[in-house]
Amino acid sequence: MVKLTRVHGSENSFYLLDQRQLKQTLTTAELSRFAQQANDSAPAILGPVDGVLVVSKSNDDHAAGRMQVFNRDGSQASMCGNGLRTVSRYLAEQTHQTDFVVQTGAGDLPVHQVTAFAQNVPAFSVSIQPVSFDADALGLHQISALPMLNQTKMPFADSSSTAFSAVAVPNPHLISLTDHNHPNALSVDSLGNLGRKLNTMNPWFPDGVNVSFGWEINDTTLFVRTFERGVGFTNACGTGMSATSLIWVLTHSTSLYEQLLTIYNPGGMVQTCVHHQTDGDTIDLIGNATFTDHLYLNEADLHAGNLSDAEVTVTQEEVAYQKFVAQLPQWSFGETASPVTQTN
Repeated sequence: MVKLTRVHGSENSFYLLDQRQLKQTLTTAELSRFAQQANDSAPAILGPVDGVLVVSKSNDDHAAGRMQVFNRDGSQASMCGNGLRTVSRYLAEQTHQTDFVVQTGAGDLPVHQVTAFAQNVPAFSVSIQPVSFDADALGLHQISALPMLNQTKMPFADSSSTAFSAVAVPNPHLISLTDHNHPNALSVDSLGNLGRKLNTMNPWFPDGVNVSFGWEINDTTLFVRTFERGVGFTNACGTGMSATSLIWVLTHSTSLYEQLLTIYNPGGMVQTCVHHQTDGDTIDLIGNATFTDHLYLNEADLHAGNLSDAEVTVTQEEVAYQKFVAQLPQWSFGETASPVTQTN
């Protein structure tokens, strides 16, 4: 039997597959198909996931393991911050380490376990890097004014007054921020419309781009929502929240370097810390690493991308996570940046 684990960081959910347990590893084509079929074939008691995290043996002796990320549409991402936290927890439990390196498509990234957010809500800190504002890293065409930092009158925008920034971390992100003095600048509809526009055929980001809207709650607290390339709306996007934190520091106040920021999202919250270094900024992304379910299935079914006959064991960690979330201020994504009473 093969074991899968359903995991999430801020409700950005995945199936985690450790290829090292298999007699025959899945090919890239099989992993892509699995990511596309997982939600349709999974047992009904499981909610949808945003993709598949694949753990395998690293070809770097200094790394505890390797992580690959397959989005819901079958495409591959070079990095996933929320996913990396859950993979870090998995490898920590496998290797009995709390401070180590994980090989990713973005390079070997340092990770470490931190104090749990709450009882039965384990947390990890992962490094998000490298950072680039170059057109090639962004996949950006037909816009020459770079770096793009708080620029208005963008040809892809419906409003000439909305300001945008763009950064690769290394996933490409387009970000629009607003402060509490301009609460009407952003909306779910405008985020969705722009996200869909820039992730279908377009002349500016032909390979697509992650789009995040965020607004200031106070100087060190933001709310961020992301339309993710290859997925659509997500409860949270780890690299999106990291990129937004970096843009906030660069455009709001560089005195926020090395300060802990709180980032709320539709799935909960994370913390970030932007570090200024001579060879390029980096961001620490700190948040939960929750294992909600374990699935057991035949290896043949896994190769076929079929989870329908999987046996499911619930961990009860989601109950603890929802208890933690219920105690957080619940911020709405709408016309105003104000707390609401309902929980996620």
